[in-house]
Order: sequence, then structure tokens, then C-alpha cells
Amino acid sequence: MGIIKESIDNHVKFIGSMDHYSHADIIIVGAPMDYTVSFKPGSRFGPQKIRELSLALETYSPYLNRELEKKKYYDYGDLELPFGNVKNSLEIIGEAAQEILQDNKIPIFLGGEHLISLPIIEKMASKYKEDLIILHFDAHTDLRDEYFNEYNSHATVIKQATNFVSPKNIYQFGIRSGTKQEFQWAQKNSNLFMGEVLQPLKSILHKLQGHPIYLTIDIDVLDPAFAPGTGTPEAGGITSKELFESIHLLKDLNIIGMDLVEVLPMCDLGDITAAVACKAIRECILSFL
Repeated sequence: MGIIKESIDNHVKFIGSMDHYSHADIIIVGAPMDYTVSFKPGSRFGPQKIRELSLALETYSPYLNRELEKKKYYDYGDLELPFGNVKNSLEIIGEAAQEILQDNKIPIFLGGEHLISLPIIEKMASKYKEDLIILHFDAHTDLRDEYFNEYNSHATVIKQATNFVSPKNIYQFGIRSGTKQEFQWAQKNSNLFMGEVLQPLKSILHKLQGHPIYLTIDIDVLDPAFAPGTGTPEAGGITSKELFESIHLLKDLNIIGMDLVEVLPMCDLGDITAAVACKAIRECILSFL
């Protein structure tokens, strides 16, 4: 049957979720893993907090004049991951992504740490081959070869993704932190845009047309004023308004899946990070999924 075919009832569902996997076009899955974080742990509780805050949302987007009721999406809940076991957890996440892709549905994964993106990108690359493009919104480069002698880390996830996707097909936005070596590597090999998201994204939209695109959003792309609830906050980020405008800019592109990661409820003053995150998911569903 697979691991995410049928509804489970032991979690709050994202607002407007359908009751059955088979009827949905979009599948929301939580990946509650935070085993490799380098500063503040706790993002494994992010998916459920995002769902809880979604219940305070309207189903209508005034930006887009669209209603969630017009979309068919199913919130599975959180995957059951073996706590502390990075290898097996990544395999389970990859299996879930593979199942969704085989059923020709679109995945939205909620993290958890950013390393959860790696097995999803691997499965995406297996299906879409060299046409796949990665859009990466983040404060950090995530281009280290290893971190404390570990190849699988939230600090290495994008560099690890180059095992499956050409660096020339990776576009990074909002970046404002990393080692000198990471920035030098990006200048030579990939497409890295410092600090901003909206304006550089506008400048390369023509290059993205016709390609299958996977979007990965680390919530720390936002300035800590807008998203204090994250494991590695980095000053100098974008506003929540710029994030929403950037999401809306993707409305005519072929987005074949996405994730949103690194929401850390225990450090989230007044739940404002989770509030931004769930609204971003709503706008993604209504914009391009």
C-alpha cells in the first residue's frame, strides 16, 4: 500500500486538508528530523506548529483572489522517523517522496532541518533528469563539503544535492552567510544571489520557463525580526512581504514540488515564524501548485 496512502487522525491537519490521499493532487508531509543542526535543535516540532497556526488563516488569498477550497490537497501528518538515525530517516523521507511522485502528485514537505530536502531532491532528479532546476531561498549557502566530518548535514545539503543536479541548475537567493570557500565555489559553479530574493528572481525568470522546478525554502531567509523561531537566525534578511511577493512571482512556472524547513517553535516569539510559514504554504498552494 505504501507509507502515506491513507489518512491518520492523530494530528492537526493543515487548514482545508482533504480526508483521503487518493482524491488529492497535492500531498503535505511532515519530516520531523533535526539531528544534524549546528546551533539550536527543535525544528522537528515545526511541522505540527505550522499546521496549528494554519487554522487561524483564512482560506482566501486577497493577493491572488483565490480560495483553498478550489485545491485538492491531503495532509498525511508526520513521517515516523527513527530518532537520531540520519541514514534511515533520510531513506524513509525518500520513500515517501518516491511514492508521491509515482502517483503523479505534488509533494509539500514540512521540516525539520534542511537536510530533509536531500532525499526528496534525489527522487526528483531521478524522475526529471537534467531538466530539473532547484530554487533555494535561504540565509546560508549550505555548500560545505562536510561539517564536523559529517557529509550529511543541514550545512551540506545543497552541495550534496549537486550529486544529483547540475550546479548550473541551482539558483540560491537571500544568501548572506557561509564560508569564503563556499562563496568562491558558488561564483564558479552555481548561481548565488546575495541578500535579496525578489529582484534577482525577476531577472532570471526567463531561464526557468519550461523546466521542472523544485523549491526549497529555509525560513531563515527571513530577517529574524520576521522569523525569530529558527535554529540559525541570521540578521539582514528579507521581509515576509518580499517572501510572499517572490512566491507569487513563480505562478506561471512548472513547480513540481517544494519544502519549507527550519521552523523552531521553542524559539518562536508569539508564534510569528509559524504564522509566516503557514501563510507562505497557503500562497504556494494557490500560486503555482
